[in-house]
Amino acid sequence: MSEHPPPPDPWKSFRGVMAGTLILEAIVVLLALPVVGAVGGGLTAPATAYLVGVAVVLVLMAGVQGRSWAIWANLAVQLLLIAGWVLYPGVGFIGLLFTVVWLLIVYLRAEVLRRQKRGLLPGQQNNDG
Repeated sequence: MSEHPPPPDPWKSFRGVMAGTLILEAIVVLLALPVVGAVGGGLTAPATAYLVGVAVVLVLMAGVQGRSWAIWANLAVQLLLIAGWVLYPGVGFIGLLFTVVWLLIVYLRAEVLRRQKRGLLPGQQNNDG
């Protein structure tokens, strides 16, 4: 009687990718602070609060990636950054860039789900050979 380890959970890795993307995005938003200060309209209190606030939201979102609605909330948060175009066009560009990244992640999620339903994921293959 041989016991097989449980098959790998593809969603655990996927949640990690989403959380990592949010942390990376928060870093990019914080890196916009000196750019807005030097090139944009200057680091006013509202501009600083906006950028730091968005970064905090992104970090907090990284903690809820196990929820079924998380991927859609991640995509919706991009609207906050796109709205930052008013503050400085570069901030809006960050929002557009990460919107493309999140749309790619949504596509990959759909592809993993499709393959999982068909039993085509590597962890679902019978390796007893």
